[in-house]
This record gives sequence, structure tokens and C-alpha cells, in this order.
Amino acid sequence: MDARYVFAVRFRLDPAVGGVSVDPDEFETRLARAADPPGEAGWLFFRDNLWRGEITDEAHFRELTEDALGVTDARGVTVLSVEYRAFETDEAYLTALKDEIRSDLAQFNADSVSAVLHKYLGSSLEVERS
Repeated sequence: MDARYVFAVRFRLDPAVGGVSVDPDEFETRLARAADPPGEAGWLFFRDNLWRGEITDEAHFRELTEDALGVTDARGVTVLSVEYRAFETDEAYLTALKDEIRSDLAQFNADSVSAVLHKYLGSSLEVERS
């Protein structure tokens, strides 16, 4: 089973040494975060951080991203923005995820598994077919 959350992260470089400059000083890159197995600690990442395919608390998520990457302003790198792009998964992970969601729909305040997936991931679910 394999799944990951994909984000676009925009950085700004602020060299700490006088007389040093970078051009461009801003860039964007792709960040992938492995999805925890359904039912295990951390598997509700999507519920806790996403809503209809968008990050729910952008400032907090920038901080989470900085922490995950070991980035601090003291190092001359600032995370300017993080945008959710996709949830990439294989069929086995998606099946396990749906089963886990189905086992407790009440925690998602939804009537169906598809409603839960749409509520949090929007239309960004990408399934690798084998």
C-alpha cells in the first residue's frame, strides 16, 4: 500500500551574509508527505488539515512545513505558501482507507465514504491503476 499528500511549497531565500544575493530569491517546489496507513496514528491527517481540497489553516500549515523541513528564518529560508495539490494513492491503500472511513462515518459527520473523500480531498484524488 502506498499513498502520499502532494503540496506546492513556495520559498524565499534571504542570504544571511552581507554582499550575497540570489536570483531568483523565490522558488516553488513539490513536497510529498507519506500518508499513514489507515487506522494507525496520523491517518486522519486529511481530516485535520484539509477541507474540500484546500489547506484549512494556512499559517499553521506553513509552520508545520517549516518544522518538517527543518527550515527557520535564522537559516535564511522562509516558507511563503503551501498549497495542497493532490492525494496520490494506489488501489490497495484507497480500499483500506475507504474501509476505515466506513467503520466510523460519524466522526466525519457524513453519510457515505464518497462524501468524506470529497469533503476533505475535493477532486484531487489520484489513483494509480495496476
